[in-house]
Amino acid sequence: QVQLVESGGGLVQAGGSLRLACAASVRSISMNGMGWFRQAPGKEREFVAAINWSGTYIKYADSVKGRFTISADNVKNTVYLQMNSLKPEDTAVYYCAAKYGRSWPAILIPAYFSYWGQGTQVTVSS
Repeated sequence: QVQLVESGGGLVQAGGSLRLACAASVRSISMNGMGWFRQAPGKEREFVAAINWSGTYIKYADSVKGRFTISADNVKNTVYLQMNSLKPEDTAVYYCAAKYGRSWPAILIPAYFSYWGQGTQVTVSS
């Protein structure tokens, strides 16, 4: 059983930065990478960013391109999400999830990911 633990959320003013981390308790060969999703109140969970462990595959949602950076530490089994130039519309609970299998579909949806973290709240004030 894989456990994912997120950290780094908090309250920040618009234009500020936060860095989220997601640590996996174990990493099997079949765990190809990790993804970040977010869910705001009353909205569906949406894709934010994803990366494979080698860093050769990285994908961002259009809404965060140029502001967020995803990275992976193979030694620590940890994935990071550096969030800069934060906007009030970035306010949500952020979740990380593990991706199994080699394929990375063009559109990444929650159903393609297994083992979710508990979520960390990010609040951006205007």
